[in-house]
Amino acid sequence: MPLRLFLTSSLFTLSLLTPLVLRGQSPSDTVRLTPIIVTATRVPTAASAVAATVTVISGEVLRAQGITTVADALRLVPGASIVATGSFGGQTSLFLRGGESDYVKVLVDGVPQNQPGGFFDFANLGTESVDRIEIVRGPVSVLYGSDAVTGVVQVFTRSGADRTAGRLAMGVGRYGSAWGEASVSGGGAALQYAVSAARHTTSGIYDFNSDDRRDVADARLRLQLDARTHASVSARYSEGVFHFPTDFIGVPSDSDQHTSDRGPSVAFEMIHSLSNRVDAQVSVAYHHEESRYDDGSDSPGDTTAFCCSHSRDVLRRLVLGARADVHLASATVLTTGIELERQRQGGTTLDTARHNAALYAQALVGVGRSLSLTMGARVDDNQEFGRHATGRVGAAWRLDGSTRLRASAGSGFKEPSFFENFAGGFARGNPRLRPERSTSWEVGAERTTLRGRLVLSATYFDQRFRDLIQYSPVPVGLDSVNYVNTGDATARGMEFWSNVSLGAGMSIEANYTVLRSRDLATGQRLLRRPARSAAVRLERRVARRGAVTLAAQYTGDRDDQDFAAFPATPVTLPAHTVVDASAEYRVITAHAGRPGLLLSGRITNLFDVRYQEVTHFRSPRRGLFLGVSLDIVP
Repeated sequence: MPLRLFLTSSLFTLSLLTPLVLRGQSPSDTVRLTPIIVTATRVPTAASAVAATVTVISGEVLRAQGITTVADALRLVPGASIVATGSFGGQTSLFLRGGESDYVKVLVDGVPQNQPGGFFDFANLGTESVDRIEIVRGPVSVLYGSDAVTGVVQVFTRSGADRTAGRLAMGVGRYGSAWGEASVSGGGAALQYAVSAARHTTSGIYDFNSDDRRDVADARLRLQLDARTHASVSARYSEGVFHFPTDFIGVPSDSDQHTSDRGPSVAFEMIHSLSNRVDAQVSVAYHHEESRYDDGSDSPGDTTAFCCSHSRDVLRRLVLGARADVHLASATVLTTGIELERQRQGGTTLDTARHNAALYAQALVGVGRSLSLTMGARVDDNQEFGRHATGRVGAAWRLDGSTRLRASAGSGFKEPSFFENFAGGFARGNPRLRPERSTSWEVGAERTTLRGRLVLSATYFDQRFRDLIQYSPVPVGLDSVNYVNTGDATARGMEFWSNVSLGAGMSIEANYTVLRSRDLATGQRLLRRPARSAAVRLERRVARRGAVTLAAQYTGDRDDQDFAAFPATPVTLPAHTVVDASAEYRVITAHAGRPGLLLSGRITNLFDVRYQEVTHFRSPRRGLFLGVSLDIVP
């Protein structure tokens, strides 16, 4: 039934749009690939020369669709599976191409956001100041080290422009939701700046203790110091406070417990052209995150064992980098770099630190030509597990102006988390853990036809994960540790993607992913990763003043575990389809001295489908959200 709903929704909308194919198209309707990619190679590279599979999402498109979190943006990406634990603000994980939820490196303006060991909660990462999101699928440890096993998600925030402009936005919606945003940007040839702040609040989907609040403030500054030197600084402070009434099996039982995460991220980068052929760069990235859990007494007489518990942990990551880009020829770039990283965790759970040093090199050959090659290698020297090497090779072959073939192979790794290495008490960490490793290869083809109006893409990928770190309830070995390298797994499949312009401001984007994942010890599917998923997004521009969007997402059945009994029992969550609709309309266009007025609306879960992404944790039902924004141009 969920797949039938997905197909019915998609075909119904297609039937409305099909007659428009017969109309003439304007040049503005032509589908164009994003010309420049940064994350896949660390240097700005034409998309046609990149061998990896990359998706780029525009921040303006996300705001036009009313999408307020990066997690919801990733739901429409091929190979990406988002799992949210219950209400707004609940732990939200990304499984990319069947890998573990800690196998994706997450960056904001180059600053790592993951906890050491890969974990990242997408619940509090919003789209308020997003310029674009680049998602690279496949191993990228050769450039980014630990955690980039199945991919990298990098958020680039907005930078300034040549003219001063401001924006105010606010809105309300179901579940007591409300938000407000403000931003200003401007500058000139020597200086550009952008500053923004936002707050999002909701009462949540449960009847009590389900509030969630997300605050963020960020700024970005770019300086052109001279003709050969420019520098940029970005700073971001975020805070998320999540109240949850549920216990670990999803039963509402506590009217007081909540978690909070807060802290800054700061990035500095300076690039100097030593000559016409050599660019040098130095960078500093710092991330600080304070995580708290607080559960006070629910009533004056509450003296249960789970009452009045508090914890506080602070994580810090400091990364120093230096890089040289050498243009050996017009179509060849050699990149070499070093990174030094210091990681530290202190607080209730642990008090420990470790460091890592890395050296990497990459060669891009044939950029701008019909055949381009990518080759790279990296060596990490970690305080705990010693040296570890990764590598990557790839090729992109443009047969003609409309067909491109690509292939790549590489390796990735993930360091153990602090808890896996150093935990004490009810679970004992293992300082001798090896990093989790992966080997991967993929082949793909892209075809642009109908004079650029139709783009088709298909990719086959094959991954092997080794030395997975697993928890053993019974202490293992002479050291009586609970974490050991025992797991091996595979994940392979195909991703299909298409984008077609129908003319008259209409376009359709669709994707379909088939995944086969296996735990090699048990032969079972990996948890919470569907074997099939699909998405379709249909957009209709309205007279250059607005747009209407309909998006449907199908998630196939997936395996999970039910922790209501001990030991946990395996369960299968049924497939489901969720349809969202959004619209925006510009009532007044901004001019100098006259603000512009934009109205927007979004309906989530249009057909009010009941479904679960985690066993026993229900998901939000149908919701209506309305917003208004003012664009100010002095």
